[in-house]
Amino acid sequence: MNIARIELYIIQMPLKSPFLTHLGAVESREGIIVKVTDKAGLSGYGEGVAFSTPWYTEETVKTSLHMLTDVLIPLIKEHPIKRPEEAAQLFQAIRRNNMAKSALETALWDLYAKQESSPLAKILGGTRSKIASGVVVATDSTAKALQQIEQYLVEGYQRIKVKINPKQDYSFLAEIRKLYPELPIMVDANSAYTLKDIDRLKALDELNLLMIEQPLAHDDIIEHAILQKEIRTPICLDESIVTFEDAKKAIELGSCQVINIKVGRVGGLFEAKCIHDYCMSKDIPVWCGGMIEFGISRAHNIALASLQGFTIPGDISASSRFWEEDIILPEVQVNKGYVQVPNTPGIGFSLNEKRLQEALLSKKTFAF
Repeated sequence: MNIARIELYIIQMPLKSPFLTHLGAVESREGIIVKVTDKAGLSGYGEGVAFSTPWYTEETVKTSLHMLTDVLIPLIKEHPIKRPEEAAQLFQAIRRNNMAKSALETALWDLYAKQESSPLAKILGGTRSKIASGVVVATDSTAKALQQIEQYLVEGYQRIKVKINPKQDYSFLAEIRKLYPELPIMVDANSAYTLKDIDRLKALDELNLLMIEQPLAHDDIIEHAILQKEIRTPICLDESIVTFEDAKKAIELGSCQVINIKVGRVGGLFEAKCIHDYCMSKDIPVWCGGMIEFGISRAHNIALASLQGFTIPGDISASSRFWEEDIILPEVQVNKGYVQVPNTPGIGFSLNEKRLQEALLSKKTFAF
């Protein structure tokens, strides 16, 4: 791919409003933007979506920066590649650290698509010109949740995801369902429950939910299979699926009826596509999850969600959902419930250099 240099931008921006789950509040987002430039001057962009602390996975911005600086970039420098898939294969020698891998791998995909003068969505095999958009409600207040839902529906979002925990689940959701009896609603528990809560989770069946996401432990597959036999609401696995093999085991065990594919969580677009393809072969619907990300990651999600198997609206909301001003141009917009899939080379978005510099904490450059 004739790489000339790789640049890492560590940035931080405040969210427009706090993002609340039972695990804590996210008020400011730190992240890593990866820029890979070839000898012809073309650049591809990726984004490291690890958080500042390890509340979602074991990775953090600092550990990702270490892996990129000391392991992954040197590996690419030592073993020049012709296609992004080769990077994914190289990285298999390194255990976990999927968000660091994805940050670099996605930048390589963007660069490769630009070198081929093709939209990334087309390179991946995407067939959609637009994708359905969903959005997350993450607040501990019923009144605020209802207010947010009303606004999101005005903006055209086609599916609402609500964060729940044992302190506010049924009563919280019943209020929403009473006002919106036909609204497509899914819930995300972020591992807030155990098998002792089976009766509590069974009670949610009557609320006609699209799915309940990751109700049990973040690394569990076995107990989710037990729970799925006891409840009618489809279980969706998120944190439990970090590799293709995880997805295969979960489907074979009956641990879920839906899988959330997050590019960063599974280590990049190559692995994400492998999981998508397997799920399609097993008639398991998938959707693209969000990570409170900046526009670069969102752009990669759009390309991925253009694949045929993504039949459920993903967490691909407008840039304005989290940011006063995003780091990409143009910003992602939702129009009548859909996001357009770019038809220009690569991810179809450019960096907002001014905004990037305003958010910049530090920068590293690696010459090849």
